[in-house]
Amino acid sequence: MSTDPHRYGGCDTLKVTVTDRVMTVLLNRPEQLNAFTVAMAHELIDLFTSASDDNAVGAVVVSGEGRAFCAGMDLAACEGNVFGLNEALEPTMQDLRERYEDPEIVDGVRDLGGRLALVIHACKKPVIAAINGAAVGVGVTMTLAMDVRLASEGARFGFVFGRLGVVPEACSTWFLPRLVGLSQALDWVYSARIFDAREALAARLVSAVHAPEDLLAAAQALAASYVSGRSGVSVALMRQMMLRNSAEASPDEAHRVESLAMFYTSREDGREGVQAFLEKRPPAFSRQAGGDMPPFYPW
Repeated sequence: MSTDPHRYGGCDTLKVTVTDRVMTVLLNRPEQLNAFTVAMAHELIDLFTSASDDNAVGAVVVSGEGRAFCAGMDLAACEGNVFGLNEALEPTMQDLRERYEDPEIVDGVRDLGGRLALVIHACKKPVIAAINGAAVGVGVTMTLAMDVRLASEGARFGFVFGRLGVVPEACSTWFLPRLVGLSQALDWVYSARIFDAREALAARLVSAVHAPEDLLAAAQALAASYVSGRSGVSVALMRQMMLRNSAEASPDEAHRVESLAMFYTSREDGREGVQAFLEKRPPAFSRQAGGDMPPFYPW
């Protein structure tokens, strides 16, 4: 069953559908190999912000229209600073700490890829990348905040920032070493070379490689398996607990969070799940990420 096709209409750079609670997002600039623009960044940020609290969406799959996933920043998309930054400013680290949400800093200094990565990281829904072709620069770093990356046999990857005299962005200096290890991350960033899906799989950047014609269906099936017969609140809490506790928390802090999460879920959908198990029937979970999160969230 599909949701209202106009729910996420109005996007110029994205093609969005929702079927059986799986949202499929296609980066939709195929003639430009889905190169990233300021407009695409804002549309993705708005989409993930909305989907996080939309109970019609259980999981999100991101892929590319045509033969590429995303060929990086569109370096010919606008005049001036192609990354959308305000070169008239002279920002300091103090500005970033004290004026983090100041519109001048948000729009003129903060990296758009990083703003997108933070929204994906904060999302309450599982997010899967189906990397169907070239994923270069922000085209690969935007996927690092996603939960699972699947690739087609023809996918190509590149952390090419050194060739342009800039640095990795999209919070990738935080995500990438945690995914593949520091030495591998540094090699890819220093060399700025293009590598194939087999190397990405061996380094565990991607979880599986599929034939091109099977990739999107595999990603959608995986997304459906994550949310079918699941409590929306349980899934949302599991995602955020794993993302935050694995990198930031001590065992004691993880125990505090898990205790509160178990307390609230056990007396809500957990009660229904136990009863359904005892009665040998499918559970009828009712708690949703949009509106039913427990009072300690976000912690």
